[in-house]
Amino acid sequence: MAVAFLFSEKLEVLFLQKKQKDTFFAGFLVPIGGHIEGNEINEPLKACLREIEEETGLKREFIENLRLRYIVHRIKENQEIRLQYVFFGNVSRINTLSESDEGSLTWVGYNEISSQNVSATTIEIVNHYKEIGKTTENVYVGSMRSLKGNPTITWGLLEDWEM
Repeated sequence: MAVAFLFSEKLEVLFLQKKQKDTFFAGFLVPIGGHIEGNEINEPLKACLREIEEETGLKREFIENLRLRYIVHRIKENQEIRLQYVFFGNVSRINTLSESDEGSLTWVGYNEISSQNVSATTIEIVNHYKEIGKTTENVYVGSMRSLKGNPTITWGLLEDWEM
């Protein structure tokens, strides 16, 4: 998956409110984004931009500083390995947004995200960003796991060891 946390000038983040009848995260607020197509497998940014345009109508030229910030791994039922590329960028609220058939768009205050109906992964990413990520341009890799029955992510810095 490739998703984006798109910040407004008022430090709000654009989310998609999933429909109650959806089978995947029904009723949840989710970052803008979705699945990576086969021809995008080595280009998660391309997938993210496509998903942003599909879900919001925003074209690339209206998004500033869209950068890869997190890569999250998770194993589901000890069979399926899920990989999520997480980008952060900026958009102006003056842009006209287009609703998609996947749900409705809503702005959520950056400091209010953790109290909303969002996934554990979203909460962990937001918490890490608040503590560390917002002060650096580094990319972090996280492994989702259970800690005493609660979901958490163990983070590591992604670095080029040859530099």
